[in-house]
Amino acid sequence: MTFTSSAYAQAEAPGEPGMAATTTTQAPAAHGAEHHTFPPFDPATFGSQLFWLVILFGLLYIVMSRVALPKVGSIIEARDKKIAGDLAEAARMKEASDAAVAAHEQALAEARQNAHAIAQKARDAAKAEAAADRTRIEAELNKKLGASEAEIARVKTQALAGVDAIARDAVEAIVESLVGTKVEKGQVANAVAAAMAEGA
Repeated sequence: MTFTSSAYAQAEAPGEPGMAATTTTQAPAAHGAEHHTFPPFDPATFGSQLFWLVILFGLLYIVMSRVALPKVGSIIEARDKKIAGDLAEAARMKEASDAAVAAHEQALAEARQNAHAIAQKARDAAKAEAAADRTRIEAELNKKLGASEAEIARVKTQALAGVDAIARDAVEAIVESLVGTKVEKGQVANAVAAAMAEGA
């Protein structure tokens, strides 16, 4: 406020030399006070700035080396251990799955072999049963055929016996009608037997 009033007073009263000198002296001082250097760029404060920089850097280093870095290291170590454990577990599970697959394949192979053996046994049993049935049926057929042949022979014998008797009677009747006298049955039977023997 004094600077403004003095300048105003100088402007208003240029004829007063004492007042003008006072005003001129005060103006440069006030003008210099307004243009101070920015403290971080002031060369006079470089020493204190470097001192505090070293102290703060040391404190930051101590905090990082004793607090932050161990925590980060423990986290990395725990992560490495977890990854190693997961890899070991994966390897174990892979081995277990490979063993299970091998056991399954072996069980399938054994099942195929057992099924083949059972099928072969069933085929052999079926063949044996079929052969036994065939033998039994052939025996029954042979038995029935023998009985039939015996029956046929019996019937044939009976038929031939009837034919022989009929032939003797017919020959005897024919000879009697032709000759007019009875012929002995023995002669008739011999003649019929001879004729049948020749026909056979």
